[in-house]
Amino acid sequence: MVELSPQQMQVIERLFEAGFRPIAIPPYESALCMRKGECAALLAPVRNGGLELLAPPSYLVNGSLSVKLKRGAGDVFVWKRQEITATPERLSELESFRRELSEILDLPPTQ
Repeated sequence: MVELSPQQMQVIERLFEAGFRPIAIPPYESALCMRKGECAALLAPVRNGGLELLAPPSYLVNGSLSVKLKRGAGDVFVWKRQEITATPERLSELESFRRELSEILDLPPTQ
């Protein structure tokens, strides 16, 4: 486990205050995985004391990060052979998650 700086701990505290929670997602044990609702993101510390996204936020399928794919007339979230429909509600939840996470990660540290 990487030791976090005071600035990175401030970001983690902001995430907790906003309802984000850490989770373990194999095989990403070395990354900081944060979840809110049915969405998750992989974060990593950066040298300037902040945190950055390792990949775009994702909708969870069976507790794992999914990929959004086109299937026929619509989109689906897929993990291995499991898939769920990318409904307007799920897409909205993922967009809200992405926006809120980005806002928190972009906040300057407090002194």
